[in-house]
Amino acid sequence: MRQSVRGQVDPFIVMDVMESARRAEAGGQHIIHMEVGQPATGAPGAARAALQARLAEPLGYTVALGLPELREGIAVLYRDCYGVDLDPARVVVTPGSSGAFMLAFSALFDAGDRVALGEPGYPSYRQIMRAMSLEPVGIQTAPENRYQPRPNEIPTDVQGLMLASPGNPSGTMLGLDDYRGLLDRAADLDVSVISDEIYHGLSYGARCHSALEVSDDVYVINSFSKYFSMTGWRIGWMVVPQDHIRTIERIAQNMFICPPHASQVAALAALDARDECDALLATYAENRRLLLEALPKIGFDRIAPPDGAFYIYADVSALTDDSLSFAAEILDHAGVAVTPGLDFDPRRGATTLRFSYARSTDDIAEGIARLTRFMDQR
Repeated sequence: MRQSVRGQVDPFIVMDVMESARRAEAGGQHIIHMEVGQPATGAPGAARAALQARLAEPLGYTVALGLPELREGIAVLYRDCYGVDLDPARVVVTPGSSGAFMLAFSALFDAGDRVALGEPGYPSYRQIMRAMSLEPVGIQTAPENRYQPRPNEIPTDVQGLMLASPGNPSGTMLGLDDYRGLLDRAADLDVSVISDEIYHGLSYGARCHSALEVSDDVYVINSFSKYFSMTGWRIGWMVVPQDHIRTIERIAQNMFICPPHASQVAALAALDARDECDALLATYAENRRLLLEALPKIGFDRIAPPDGAFYIYADVSALTDDSLSFAAEILDHAGVAVTPGLDFDPRRGATTLRFSYARSTDDIAEGIARLTRFMDQR
């Protein structure tokens, strides 16, 4: 049977690394997981309790844009965190942020449209675009610009621009002036902007800023996966301009029917569990401190400044020009799973690695010890 050309997307390499780590664990090896951006803890206790209390009731279809009370709760979050007065009608609850990307790309672009995105960046942006017959256009961001695009780097022949703050894999963030410059330039070029803010709430110093603090003429995507530790629940959200609501609603009705009802129940309760989530932030902050202290001492000394998220992105060009093989060597000989940069940057990723510090502090300390022994013997 024939297969579509647009379906021939690249693999998500970190998932392949996870599978290699799983096979090693099945063979009896103990692996320290520093490859995937998944919090070590589960959903907040209040979220799990709320779902447990509802399990005896029918959990069927909800309206396509999500439970009204959840959309209202997310709007309150924007008021509390950013001082943005947000109409809940503009909030769209989605099946994870991945569902939000599909809705956004469907609503904003036609087949053949070109969408610019910073490299390094989240690999699934490119692959979802390709599967939807869009053309991703990489912007080779510079270390001196903290791996974030600058206004003058936006191509003049694109229809869209993806932004991410905090970025994955770099953890670097955009400030309000950065957003103003990028959004103003995009408006001049008639370029639609999508801002991925999935790691908001995870920052170590200055707070995260939202593109919504600068403009309403932008799509903003977020999720309960990271700050709220709800990766497997597959529940996210998107904020869209007022005149795009009905378009998104029609696509969502047909593409997804609705987000998972059970996950929406849990997400609503999670909004009131921010004290518990902030306690996890303290764990990530300690993990970050340990890695920033240890990695330069053992040879990983060219690091992007990780302002947020829970990643450290390291230039390892002095150590290898084959990050895929280097990551496999670290897994085999050190028992530590890390992600080769090829996932994030097709052109320069052969000389970079990403280290995730989303696990427990004990795991991170053990990972550092193993990496130290590995590098000493290499």
